Amino acid sequence: MSSTILHLRIAFSYFLLPVYLFSLGISPNFSESRLIWSFVIIHFLLYPASNGYNSYFDKDEKSIGGLKNPPPVNRSLYYVSLLLDLIAIALAFWKISFLFAMMILIYGLVSKAYSHPSIRLKKYPILGWFTVGIFQGFFAFMMCYVGINNFEIENLLHARILIPALLTSVMLLGNYPMTQVYQHQEDAKHGDKTMSMLLGILGTFIFVQIVFAVAALCFILYFNTFFDSGFSYAFLIALSPVVLYFMIWFLQVWKNPAKADHTRTMWLNFISATCLNGFFVYFFFENSHIGQYL
Repeated sequence: MSSTILHLRIAFSYFLLPVYLFSLGISPNFSESRLIWSFVIIHFLLYPASNGYNSYFDKDEKSIGGLKNPPPVNRSLYYVSLLLDLIAIALAFWKISFLFAMMILIYGLVSKAYSHPSIRLKKYPILGWFTVGIFQGFFAFMMCYVGINNFEIENLLHARILIPALLTSVMLLGNYPMTQVYQHQEDAKHGDKTMSMLLGILGTFIFVQIVFAVAALCFILYFNTFFDSGFSYAFLIALSPVVLYFMIWFLQVWKNPAKADHTRTMWLNFISATCLNGFFVYFFFENSHIGQYL
């Protein structure tokens, strides 16, 4: 059972938390109950279920996201991941709405298609990369927004919601190849070809720099257009530690590709998630004006 718990990688949800917090930052109709339930359903049920299911079919023997030395998987991981999915769907329907429950279901199905042998999107570098970018970005943002606000589909079709959802995908499309950069050997053993393998180690770093720069520019334009330029400056300041760490690491990898390892990748993920989480918490308090009442 300890192996199953480890492979759920609950702590890994921290790296995906910026999507939820960004969605919260523009939410006009949140309540304490929906905040708690949507947060728990997504981060403690849906994401761990996805992690566990993928781990079960990947059966990785070397480092994976959130686990430096993954233990062997067993059949209980498969059943626990499915059970968590069912609980997430049931709670989403009971506590929030039918639409939220359906979005939880769709997210779970797509995540399964990524690793299940009969489909295994992970084998296709561009399709797999694009699918993860859209569903962990745009779709997850919309899912969080529905869960937090209990809105229907017609409430989502506005530029003020669609644009930040798309921005989230741009950021994910830039970040995701970086999470694969240390797994080339393990992925090749399974017959997979990830986006990072297609780009190569140095190519992954260069590609991520380009997409990240585009994403940062888009975020600045977004904040300047819909909010205040002060948020743009705060966003750039928040990301400065990420850029500094990334550039130092890139120089190390340029001299020695072996430096593109699990430990340094996890540190990049941690620094990036921490900086973005901090910024979006600040954005939420400033934009919602909750701080005035505390």
